[in-house]
Amino acid sequence: MKTFDVTAGMPAPAPGFAVRSWFIDGVSPQAPRPFVQGLPASPQEFLAQLPPSGFSCWVRGTAGLVGIGRALRLRAAGPDRFDALSAAWQEIAAAAEVDNEVGLPGSGLIGFAALAFSAHSATASVIDIPRFVMGRRDGRVWLTAVTTPGDPEEAGGLALSHTPLAPPRAPRTRPGHVTPEDYVEIVARAVERLRAEAGTGAGAEAGADGAPGTPAGAGASTGGGTSAGAGPAAGEPLGKVVLARDEVVETDEEIDVRAVLGRLNSAYPTCWTFDVAGLVGATPELLIGVTDGQVTSRVLAGTYQVQGDPAEEIAAARAQLGSAKDSSEHAFAIDSLAASLSTVSEDLHVDAEPHLLQLATVIHLASDAHGTLRRGENGCPTALEVARAVHPTAAVGGFPKDRALEVIEELEGADRGRFAGPVGWVDERGNGQFGIALRCGQLEAPNRIRLFAGAGIMPDSDPASELAETEAKLAPMKRALGVEH
Repeated sequence: MKTFDVTAGMPAPAPGFAVRSWFIDGVSPQAPRPFVQGLPASPQEFLAQLPPSGFSCWVRGTAGLVGIGRALRLRAAGPDRFDALSAAWQEIAAAAEVDNEVGLPGSGLIGFAALAFSAHSATASVIDIPRFVMGRRDGRVWLTAVTTPGDPEEAGGLALSHTPLAPPRAPRTRPGHVTPEDYVEIVARAVERLRAEAGTGAGAEAGADGAPGTPAGAGASTGGGTSAGAGPAAGEPLGKVVLARDEVVETDEEIDVRAVLGRLNSAYPTCWTFDVAGLVGATPELLIGVTDGQVTSRVLAGTYQVQGDPAEEIAAARAQLGSAKDSSEHAFAIDSLAASLSTVSEDLHVDAEPHLLQLATVIHLASDAHGTLRRGENGCPTALEVARAVHPTAAVGGFPKDRALEVIEELEGADRGRFAGPVGWVDERGNGQFGIALRCGQLEAPNRIRLFAGAGIMPDSDPASELAETEAKLAPMKRALGVEH
């Protein structure tokens, strides 16, 4: 696999990829199937026919994309990582010769991407261009082959056969850089600072009718649409900060990522399950999706911890998530997203009020947004460019953004890497999807993975409750790794 560092405007390679996409679910002899035992009938069967390593994926339910092998990796770091990767990707896409009879988003040339949360992270942001891509959307299945001059015939190098999944054995955990005790302490410090900067000893003030007030400086959502406003005023006090902690899971043998992904996909079919550059997880939060000039997004902020059966706890969740703390936290996130998306969208619409998103371990306040991308001299912005415009939202950073990021670096004192950064894919036409890398972990060795989870801290947050929330958010990955919980 070739790797090119494109940081700080370094020239991008121009390999002149030849790309071909074709359907493989028909009867035509021109639709060769790479599966030795035929098309798999379930996600578990499909995973068992993938190689144990060397693949990427972005899947929701039974639809999505899986990349096999790597033709090229682009990497960048620092504050210009988005711009550097975007410029390199567009140069490669422009030079590629694409024969695409499929025509669906995700066909043709695509790259799987995972970007670091912070501009100061030591972890590289990457785009991986796979050698082969299998896609499924709208009930159709296709294969994409990416070759360069001198490569073997496109489909001849791909033959998938069954290799049994190997669930992790003897998993054990240990504290990460931010221990549970550390986390309680830094949350307490954050609460103290939030209260001091707000000039009160309580949480967000309620309006005259008792409803939570709108965060100062942010635009209010009304009537299904939103007005982004001018953003936070200079010197505005800290209103919310998201603090994270980490935990390490080790096993006796190499972790079979396929088995972990299978468990996540089965337990959370409405989440986006991913594996990009060793970043493995299942996120419930779509940062942005771009399809033919249209943009969508889903914001989650405000969390209820499920104690037993989530279906039986909806009333309790509704009562808690309607409180001033959770409603204000969600309003920060929505207004942050609206302000960012309004820079690239002409007619942004946001849900008039949030809905409850029910998952196995938590119930979230969720709001959806959609709009039309603003067209410039070079057409509409790509999915990666839109992700750059909105990252990080208040759901994973805080509000105001720059002030919250300063506090995160000061209090956490650890590198989040790609946790809470954008993860997903982009194709040569600019379509793509990027989730926020949540409910995830980064492989650090064949038998070791570092998990992350965070919580939004408000002036009336309780440190012990926020610690419990992070434990609930770590649970999906720990269960997928076989850790008793």
